[in-house]
Amino acid sequence: MAQFRRERVGLVFQQFSLLPTLTALENVVLPLLPYCARKMLRKRASSLLGEVGLAARENHYPDQLSGGEQQRVAIARALIASPPLLLADEPTGSLDSVSGKQVMKLLDTLCREHGCTLVVVTHDTGIAAMADRKLRMVDGLLEGEE
Repeated sequence: MAQFRRERVGLVFQQFSLLPTLTALENVVLPLLPYCARKMLRKRASSLLGEVGLAARENHYPDQLSGGEQQRVAIARALIASPPLLLADEPTGSLDSVSGKQVMKLLDTLCREHGCTLVVVTHDTGIAAMADRKLRMVDGLLEGEE
């Protein structure tokens, strides 16, 4: 199951879950470090950080990045394995509304470019309105499609 998740599912959380002692680049390569050649990983991570607009910040530590920048590092980390499925749990919950909308547009663009399915869990109706398809869950059960 761990191998399936590592290879097929990317995860983006409300809390960015970045290790404070690692740079942005190191945080992005971390999930695949034991499984892939470091040189290839660093190149891919650097490319992903460029895609999320952080090429110039790859050697910065999380405390040197804004909340929106930290979330973009987390998005790059989630995409490092080129997963066909990206799950985002309240990805804008720790961000202001402007940064939240930017992050959602970025997630949508990256998933379309990388050919992955994006599933977002949110309580924010504004964020939900950006989705192509919306499912409503009540008390742990799918209630229907909006």
